[in-house]
Amino acid sequence: MANFHQLPKNLLHPRYWPSWWAVAALGLLAFLPWQARHALGKQLGRLIYKHNTKRRQIILVNLDFAFPELTAAEREQFALENLQDYACALLDYSLLFFRSRKHLYKRIQLSGQEYLEQALAKKQNIMLLLGHSVWLEFAPVAIGEQFQAYGSYKPFKNPVFNWLILRSRLRDVQFVVSREEGMIKLVRSLEPGKLLFFLPDQDHGEKHSVFAPFFQAEKSTLSTPARIAKLGRACAFPIMSFFDPRTGKYKVKIEPALEDFGALDAQEDASNMNASFERLIRQHPTQYMWLLKLFKTRPKQAENPYLKFTRHP
Repeated sequence: MANFHQLPKNLLHPRYWPSWWAVAALGLLAFLPWQARHALGKQLGRLIYKHNTKRRQIILVNLDFAFPELTAAEREQFALENLQDYACALLDYSLLFFRSRKHLYKRIQLSGQEYLEQALAKKQNIMLLLGHSVWLEFAPVAIGEQFQAYGSYKPFKNPVFNWLILRSRLRDVQFVVSREEGMIKLVRSLEPGKLLFFLPDQDHGEKHSVFAPFFQAEKSTLSTPARIAKLGRACAFPIMSFFDPRTGKYKVKIEPALEDFGALDAQEDASNMNASFERLIRQHPTQYMWLLKLFKTRPKQAENPYLKFTRHP
């Protein structure tokens, strides 16, 4: 792993200057009151909703699968609110890059840590199944304050933001493993007292996946987390981050460990994991990352629903 605490000189090339201007703007946003930052985020989200048809349509397709009972008007309102939460979260990530961890710890509330403490007392290996809420990056901050952790990551296309995000993550976790390095390194690094972060709720295709219920649809769901739990003799805790507009604080919620995770068949493990995520998402449904192509892999070789958008804006 490269040293992400030191800025690579090649990132100072003029072709990256627009990215650095964006970083500078984020630096200013980090010191605004959250109400002002979120007011800007709401407006940015409204602009994305109006002008970024592709992103809006991805959300609407997902809502068709997950919430078919919603009317067209309700889906459109949901999509708007989802994009506004997404934009607010993007602006809030400025806190991760430019404010101290001492400042952040005052703004984050962690619940369910007693489940981890009980497992640690029993010398159990622990895997944290981190769901894709729009505020997901606040979970490693909360965990890093009290526990030792590590995880995997997918490199970002923009090298400036890739460096900035990894630099931020390494303030909270011991190390990160690129997805290209595979599952074995994650398993071998498991040991009591060191928590593994794993993001399992994207659609990665049929390989290493099974179809399991997710809201009111069947979703291609990774079986990899259950295999890691079995190989690493680990208990798995679903975890997700949200923002509470009443208090202005970020809430990171840890659910009890999935029962017999890794000891059941792949279908049952995937169903239990999805059900736990669904319970968390329903607490703040518009704060989930509905921008992801969650249902692109369909049973019986059905067409990818994102290839053609038949819904009108």
